[in-house]
Order: sequence, then structure tokens, then C-alpha cells
Amino acid sequence: MHPREKIYLVHAGHVSMPAAHASFAALWPEAPILDLMEGSLAHDVGQDGGLTPAMFHRFELLGDYCVAAGATAILFTCSAFGEAIERVKRQHAIPILTPNEALFEEVLARSDRVALLSTFEPTVTALKQELGQMELATGRKAKIDYFVIPHALDALFAGDKATHDQLVLDKVDVVAQQGYGAIVFGQFTMSLVAPAARERTTLPILTTPDCAVRKLRRILEGEAQH
Repeated sequence: MHPREKIYLVHAGHVSMPAAHASFAALWPEAPILDLMEGSLAHDVGQDGGLTPAMFHRFELLGDYCVAAGATAILFTCSAFGEAIERVKRQHAIPILTPNEALFEEVLARSDRVALLSTFEPTVTALKQELGQMELATGRKAKIDYFVIPHALDALFAGDKATHDQLVLDKVDVVAQQGYGAIVFGQFTMSLVAPAARERTTLPILTTPDCAVRKLRRILEGEAQH
């Protein structure tokens, strides 16, 4: 890539950064990534119980900032804000990805039923809405069940990664016995648990950052060839 290019990763919490960085390091180490963190976003959407007009405006400002700073592309890393991110996408010509769109493309391509795990209740509402819009656009219907893992994200924000990881793995053990064809980790923050989860089940474990990095690389490298 050109040395002046910038891929902005916009985070709603510091806990999503390691997961995003790990996926880029594994799948696209030369990508010129920069972090923009606004930690009050996750707190406020949790307090408000969903997206508000003020939150939509804040995301517009985040998109404007990245573009003004010369962003080549933007990847948002928090799954609870899909509708706000879609609005940002419509306002700018550069590639802008929600955390989940690449993941959902893979889910929609599957014929089996999958279990999606989340550690943040507002994420589930946002994911259902985003997937529903993709289903309408593609004419496909996903077979998906949603599971929230209580207290895991609180532990992670408190610095107790071991408890977070164990709670996620315990849920993996349960749903792996319920006849699903794959398990989906619905948040960036969960993806670092994927290697341990894969040691506990033969089911495919799909993660949001890996899918997002692969899609973003295809888009930008495809543009560079034209």
C-alpha cells in the first residue's frame, strides 16, 4: 500500500484493540492501521438502552474526523452501532465497514444453523437489525440463534480477562452440544478466545475481526489494481 494511506480502526472501548490488532497481524501485517478510541460510546449506549439521535450524530462526527485526517478506509470495531455506522457509510466515498458485515456474509452463505455468542446485550439488538437488512438485500435467510453471556464483558473491562475467557468457553461447551453447524463470536472482544475455543470443539468458530480484515484487504487491494 502507499505509505500515506491510513486505515482507521474506530473503537468504542480499549478492549477491542488487541483483537483487531491480532487479526491484522495475522492476516495483513503490512496494513497501515491507526486507532481512534472513544470509550464513552459503549457506556452511553448501554445507559440509553440503544441508539439515540445524539449517538447517530456522534458517529457522523467520527466519520468526518477520519475522512478529514486522510483515511483510506474505516473499520468500526464495536458491534452495537451497526445502524449508526451504516449512516456514516452513506456519507463518504471511502470503504467503511461495520464490524459484522463480512461475518454475516459468511453466515448467509451457510445452509446450517449457527449459534452467535455475545457478551453485550445491546449488541444483540444491533446484530439482529443489521442481519435483517442484509437478508432483505440478498434474499437469503440466516439460520441463527443468539446467546448473551452475562458478566463476561464487565470482567474484561475490569481487567479480569481470565474470567471473561472462561465464561465464553463455558458457553461454547454448552452450545457445542446443541446441534449447531458453527459458532459465531459476535464481537471483536471475544475473538482472542477463539484459539482456546477451537481446542474444545470441532465446530468452526467464526470471528468478526478475521472476516472484516479479509474483506477490507480484498477491497483495498482490488482498488489498487485498477
